[in-house]
Amino acid sequence: MSRRSLVVGNWKMHGSRPANAALLDGILQARPFTCDVAVCVPFPYLSETAVTLAGSDLRWGAQDCSVHEQGAYTGEVSAGMLAEFGCRYVIVGHSERRALHAESDQQVADKAKAALAKGVTPIVCVGETLAQREAGQTEAVVKRQLSAVIHTLTHCAGEMVVAYEPVWAIGTGLSATPEQAQAVHALLRAQLRAATPHADGMKILYGGSVKPDNASVLFSMPDIDGGLIGGAALKAADFVSICRAARL
Repeated sequence: MSRRSLVVGNWKMHGSRPANAALLDGILQARPFTCDVAVCVPFPYLSETAVTLAGSDLRWGAQDCSVHEQGAYTGEVSAGMLAEFGCRYVIVGHSERRALHAESDQQVADKAKAALAKGVTPIVCVGETLAQREAGQTEAVVKRQLSAVIHTLTHCAGEMVVAYEPVWAIGTGLSATPEQAQAVHALLRAQLRAATPHADGMKILYGGSVKPDNASVLFSMPDIDGGLIGGAALKAADFVSICRAARL
């Protein structure tokens, strides 16, 4: 089945109003793209991003959401709030959230469910640490992480986007080889096939030091449907180059 590629910029905790305006303008000016393109921005910038991208074919999203709809949860942001800003996507389970905020597999799954309930597509991140890879645990780790989400979403599992991000390749300058990345993507696709009839149409993105000079070969792999881009998403020229590398 043919899958249209998706490239998502994850700005993490970067940005300022002038820098964001210049970055978004650079991306807008580079259109059209042959893939779907989105940016996931810090919460305070959602309103301006929505206004800037309104009417374009570029989509926007957030980097996290609460498992709760509303209530006394100071500092939390609900999926319903994101939906009000026109968010198409929300990243859940990023390795930085898992490591720095002790998010469990089940909490990530609950966030994905909360997002879908409000019409926001969760980009569910999975990935192993360097120690886990060296111990031969890659397969067990990513399957465990994805399994929690599949079991929680049940018949809606086919509506999420999955992102494989080897923790050892995030922000380190290291990247999985295309063959390493494809092997894990194929594993995840097989796991999804066992859970949903929509698996062959689902997008599985790769993230982990994707750059203009390695994007094309990574995206040429049969089960890699685009990328979740960190550092390179903060430079319009680099991000545009990566988007251009994505297949139809």
